Amino acid sequence: MKRRSRDRRYLLTSESVTEGHPDKMADKISDSILDELIRQDSHSRVACETILTNGLALVAGEVTSEGYVDVNEVVRGTIADIGYTKAEYGFEAESCGVMTALHSQSPDIAQGVEKEVQGAGDQGIMFGYASDETEEMMPKPIVLAHKLSKRLAEVRKKDQLPYLRPDGKSQVTLEYEGDIAKRAKDVVIAAQHDPDVDEMKLKEEIKREVIEPICGDLLDEDTSYNINETGRFVLGGPQADTGLTGRKIIVDTYGGHGSHGGGCFSGKDPSKVDRSGAYMARYVAKNLVAAGLAEKCEIQLSYAIGVPEPTSILVNTYGTNNIPEKEIEDIARERFPLKPASIIDHLDLLRPIYEKTAAYGHFGRDDPEFTWEKTDMAKKL
Repeated sequence: MKRRSRDRRYLLTSESVTEGHPDKMADKISDSILDELIRQDSHSRVACETILTNGLALVAGEVTSEGYVDVNEVVRGTIADIGYTKAEYGFEAESCGVMTALHSQSPDIAQGVEKEVQGAGDQGIMFGYASDETEEMMPKPIVLAHKLSKRLAEVRKKDQLPYLRPDGKSQVTLEYEGDIAKRAKDVVIAAQHDPDVDEMKLKEEIKREVIEPICGDLLDEDTSYNINETGRFVLGGPQADTGLTGRKIIVDTYGGHGSHGGGCFSGKDPSKVDRSGAYMARYVAKNLVAAGLAEKCEIQLSYAIGVPEPTSILVNTYGTNNIPEKEIEDIARERFPLKPASIIDHLDLLRPIYEKTAAYGHFGRDDPEFTWEKTDMAKKL
């Protein structure tokens, strides 16, 4: 593969959303229900979807478990933790309606998963990516976008910007020269706020308290700041925008850099390879890069329902490989556990760790629960 020209200039953009965005709220609720079931029965089979709209949270899906979850309590607790605790926000934890439509998993699926050698819970393709661009081994635009969204939530919860409300978005466009991010061309922030806040004050304080501490040296005199460009963002959350589990899959992964499989993560137990396979693909890619076999690496895995072994493995190093890609592919196949049961065991996935993944990305974080971020295989490679 031809290596990318080192002097090529181009733009790369990624976005993120806060935990108070309706889609992320839905992800967080689904993963909170999953966590509660796994806490009681680590082998729970869960596919939980949440839809949020004005005044209503609907939880639906398939569950097979020895555990019991009070859906009403979990939903309201999660919404309150996010920050929807005031009636004037238009959606409030204690007053919203909660409906439940959960039923048992199909026995046709169960017989493929519960075999002596556990098969994949569904067919599908999963991608993992890593590069040496940042210490997180992630593309820099998505790292910055997540940090901006997280910072929006932080200054709200700490009352540094007390007029902010839970909903919000960020977007970062970086200008690259070759593989190096040289500057921030555009930074976009949409932050929900109280109705009486002065527009210019909001823009100035978000620039000072949110953007500058995160983007730092990448900002210059030509950087464009687009902060609440409609001039008003009072109505937000589920009152203004329907939320649905699994609708922010690019935000969850690599910010549009590289490829993406078809399935979301949230609300799914690790027997679903949409989740566990994607975590393992990231783990493989990150360890290959950490071992110095390539500067960047994308892994594709595919599975068939009921079949333990992946049906395919593809390695793409974008021409940055230090040994032939075929050898890297062989290493990925031979040195990493790729069967669903082995993935679950190796990454210790039968734990209530998933609510934490639901906002600010599933990858590029050093939290101890995120075992797929470890580089413990690098030295062995």
